[in-house]
Amino acid sequence: MSVGEPATKDILSLDELEAAVGLRTGRKHILSILVENKPGVLTRITGLFARRGFNIDTLAVGPTDDDAVSRITLTLDGAVHPIDQVTKQLHKLVNVLKIRDLEPAETLARELAVFKVSTVDGATRAEVMQICEIFRAVVVDINKRSVVVEVTGGCDKVDALEGLLRPFGLIEMARTGEIAISRGRSET
Repeated sequence: MSVGEPATKDILSLDELEAAVGLRTGRKHILSILVENKPGVLTRITGLFARRGFNIDTLAVGPTDDDAVSRITLTLDGAVHPIDQVTKQLHKLVNVLKIRDLEPAETLARELAVFKVSTVDGATRAEVMQICEIFRAVVVDINKRSVVVEVTGGCDKVDALEGLLRPFGLIEMARTGEIAISRGRSET
């Protein structure tokens, strides 16, 4: 099937189609947003994304070196909606100090996850611990019925470990969402 002007046989490439429609191709966006550390700021920012139809994949908020400033790290998929319009509107919010759409290749991103895994016998426990060793995960609690494992790394690493632990019986898990910072000397 070709896509082009009506009643023509012109075939458009994917790049031409994206340019015509104004969409991005599934690029994961990591937004680093510096905000004043005040009540209601997070609500206004997430509300802006919700009103525009964005689904936030992960959200992490924490202090910076300045007590008056917090860093919000949002990850979302840019394929559904163009991100440019929402970042322009974010700039207009009073408490937003700086926004940066971090390039994945120039970004250090990490996530923390804790998994509680069922280990009903010694052989299962040993196998879980061996998998954890491969992923440099740390066993933080152990008892007769379960092992609690902590891992830090990129989303792919955390997803891979989760996939290997699920067959043993994943009792419970908690993931922080990504935090990210640009490589080098950049200030955001």
